[in-house]
Amino acid sequence: MASRDGSRYRFGMAQQVRRRVIVSGVVQGVGFRWSARSVAESLSVTGFARNRSDDTVEVEAEGDPEAVDGFLDWLRHGPPSASVSGVTVTELPTAGSTGFEVG
Repeated sequence: MASRDGSRYRFGMAQQVRRRVIVSGVVQGVGFRWSARSVAESLSVTGFARNRSDDTVEVEAEGDPEAVDGFLDWLRHGPPSASVSGVTVTELPTAGSTGFEVG
C-alpha cells in the first residue's frame, strides 16, 4: 500500500536506502566489524563490513531509512574497544543485498 504522496512506500514495501561508510580511528583489531554485524542484524540492516589497507573499515548498509540511520549512529562510536575519529558517508543505489557479511 502506498502512502498518499507515494514517497514512503512503493509497491507495498518501505523504500530502502544504501550507504557506504568509511570509519577511521582505532577500528581494526578491536572487534569493530563483528560488533557492526551484530548491530546490523538486530536492526535488519544488510550489507558488509571489511578492513581496508589504510587501517579504516568500510561498511555498506542497506535497509529501512530509520534502521540505516540508527546503524550509522552506532558506527560513529562503535564498540567500547574502538576509538572512532572520523566517519564519511556516501549514498549509493540499493543493491538488494541479503544478510550482513564480514570480510
